[in-house]
Amino acid sequence: MATASAGNFYQDFDLTWGDRRAKIVDGGKLLMLSLDRASGSGFQSKKEYLFGRIDMQLKLVSGNSAGTVTAYYLSSQGQTHDEIDFEFLGNLSGDPYILHTNVFTQGKGNREQQFYLWFDPTKNFHTYSIIWNPQRIIFLVDNFPIRQFQNQESIGIPFPKSQPMRIYSSLWNADNWATRGGVVKIDWSKAPFTAFYRNFNAAACIWSYGSSSCASKSVSPMSNIGWQTQGLDAKSRRRLRWVQRYYMIYNYCTDMKRFPEGLPPECRRSRSL
Repeated sequence: MATASAGNFYQDFDLTWGDRRAKIVDGGKLLMLSLDRASGSGFQSKKEYLFGRIDMQLKLVSGNSAGTVTAYYLSSQGQTHDEIDFEFLGNLSGDPYILHTNVFTQGKGNREQQFYLWFDPTKNFHTYSIIWNPQRIIFLVDNFPIRQFQNQESIGIPFPKSQPMRIYSSLWNADNWATRGGVVKIDWSKAPFTAFYRNFNAAACIWSYGSSSCASKSVSPMSNIGWQTQGLDAKSRRRLRWVQRYYMIYNYCTDMKRFPEGLPPECRRSRSL
């Protein structure tokens, strides 16, 4: 039985670091992370998940956000952890944010794709989603797919399928690399920097005490939800191609200089990684 959680931040998340720089307000409907010269801040989900659809609305740090990173991701623990990443790399006022994505399997990442967004992510809230099922991982922005990572275990590529993951988010100082390779530093006169979160939703399999809620044979209104087998239909594939054609700025699968001995094997099998 898959379980739905339509979020109250008090119920769903723990504020894990940053002292009072992380706050839950408005009766649990809004979460705020802040960064100043002393520290950033972060939170994590109370529950672990093994497959599901995770949605969160974010409004990113406005103005001169150079050197800051807002990370929002799923991750397990340990040296052979799995991880599914959204990272928002700040920039100088007037320059676009960079959305950095990555997938780690068995502790190995190096699968970066980066995008500009087709809107200003600091003006309003926008929805960032991860669909994770046994067949694929899909990254979505306002329900537009921007990236797909297929299960290709048949050719020896590990796929995240056995390690439950928590949801994490943090706002932190990454000015040694985040903006123009670390050339542009944080302007601390603009601190504190603040990102906002609302409308968390998880339609997902909850992992608890060694078993999944989806292993239950109980009949549930959630049992037929689409994420469990969801792929990309024709409309979604057109949207994915549009995003990747006009807004993708880096793709590890085309970086021949980085992989002079040959691209990773998954890159040879699919155009829509």
